[in-house]
Amino acid sequence: MSQTPYRIAVMASGRGSNLQALLQAISVGTLPARIAGVFSDKPASGAIALARESGLPAVALSPRAYPSREDHDEALFSEIERVQPDLIVCAGYMRIITEAALRRFEARMINIHPSLLPKYPGLDTHGRAIAAGDREHGASVHAVIPALDAGPLLGQVRISVEPGDDAARLARRLLPREHALLVASVGLLASGRAQIASDHVLFDGRPLTAPLQLGDDNRFLEA
Repeated sequence: MSQTPYRIAVMASGRGSNLQALLQAISVGTLPARIAGVFSDKPASGAIALARESGLPAVALSPRAYPSREDHDEALFSEIERVQPDLIVCAGYMRIITEAALRRFEARMINIHPSLLPKYPGLDTHGRAIAAGDREHGASVHAVIPALDAGPLLGQVRISVEPGDDAARLARRLLPREHALLVASVGLLASGRAQIASDHVLFDGRPLTAPLQLGDDNRFLEA
């Protein structure tokens, strides 16, 4: 008897490049999971278009149709609950999620953020790294908690900041490594090697004291 596939709900507001990376990894067999649905606050987003092209359940609810953030989150997360996800992946979802919605899916939600957290939570991470004169930049996968980009870290990937980098060039160079980090992180969760909680991440049954670091071979090393 085959095991029930690990079910992922993806939340996205933009073009859907992280969703595409997950779908590609699933299609070639390197990620043992399935996308149970794609959810967005942007009906015209690339992620929703990609989901529909791929034959995936896709739900986009515009916040303008709801009287409050709480009402929008209640509606959107009720749709997510219908697909019974094992994990919710925030892959470029750009709205702050209410605490009530987060508590509803506590320890089942991760986010990928384009900085080496705790550096640069929020927006414009690439420009802020350059303005600070950083020699290294990267991306992080973390558990989602009510505080912005502050949940316990699962993994990170690092790249050098090169002479001549501006924010756009740095973002372009980071993106493929960001995709690899997300796929590898979801793979650890799908396999059961990693588990997330509101205040820690377990890896092979032990609490992580520092995020796992993704190597050039797309395998994790402990920091």
